[in-house]
Amino acid sequence: MKIRLPHAPYIARKIAIDLLNSGYVTFTEGVDIVAERAEEILEEDLKKELALEERVNEILEENEDEMEFMRVDRRNMFWLVKKKMAADYGVILSYEDRFNNVAHLILDKLYDDDLINYSVSENIIKNVIYTSIENYIESFERIEDDVIEKIEKMQRKLIPGSDDYNVVFERLYRDELRKKGML
Repeated sequence: MKIRLPHAPYIARKIAIDLLNSGYVTFTEGVDIVAERAEEILEEDLKKELALEERVNEILEENEDEMEFMRVDRRNMFWLVKKKMAADYGVILSYEDRFNNVAHLILDKLYDDDLINYSVSENIIKNVIYTSIENYIESFERIEDDVIEKIEKMQRKLIPGSDDYNVVFERLYRDELRKKGML
């Protein structure tokens, strides 16, 4: 699943909590700063992909007439161009490889900034981070479905996409994350 920018703080918080609860790591300055650094790495990675996608869209728009003439499917062409340009933007398209790389970058950042100490293998800590990302992704869809169901059961009917809907969704989403120990 593709991670979106609004998910970065939640994933970062989950990483920090999971590292703390792992028993392998001690924090030198607390959970918040660890989550902040992890969020920086996640956002940097996501922004690279957004920049790539923006450029791909520009290229497709420039060639719209040709694509229409040749009856090329825009979505397939988007993927092909994105795949070809990914290395230029430093984007790894395989999610497994990408999450592994991000986990390694987060570990390096936390260690270099002297925010964590550990006496086990670096690979064990990286796997805790990777697993946090994977677990968040797995639970995201379930949590989102639960929140949507709660909103639909409310007496006050909210229109999806409206400001009121988004505020209520965000509040309920945070509540669900707290219940699941992810925040």
